[in-house]
Amino acid sequence: MTTHPLRQIIESCDHAITTKNYDALMEYYADDAALVVKPGLTVKGKENIRSAFIAISDYFQDQLIVEQGEMQVIEGGGNALVIMETVLRFPDGQGGITELSRRATYVFRQESDGRWLCTIDNSYGTSLLDTGNASR
Repeated sequence: MTTHPLRQIIESCDHAITTKNYDALMEYYADDAALVVKPGLTVKGKENIRSAFIAISDYFQDQLIVEQGEMQVIEGGGNALVIMETVLRFPDGQGGITELSRRATYVFRQESDGRWLCTIDNSYGTSLLDTGNASR
């Protein structure tokens, strides 16, 4: 089975986050993209997304490592819904490492030049429904 090109894009984004290469990271986001920073807080636009990633890195003392696991892609109408296992590793504050696994959801739009750009980045996935912050 052929690997979907979005896997490589997402892995490149993970590497950019881990290495704090925000210029490279922003190349994969649409100008009108949205990022779920945490339940109840979504930012829009590349500059706000960039600032959020810097703040997230600062929060995790520049030691956040992001990796991806299993992935499903559903394409339609020039868009792709990506459902993916996301693994986060970061210091626990006591000299150890915490590892969290989430089922993230991402939406990508295919541009006229063939590039895929992220329009919605939701590393919390459907767990947003568990927080009581869901829109009604």
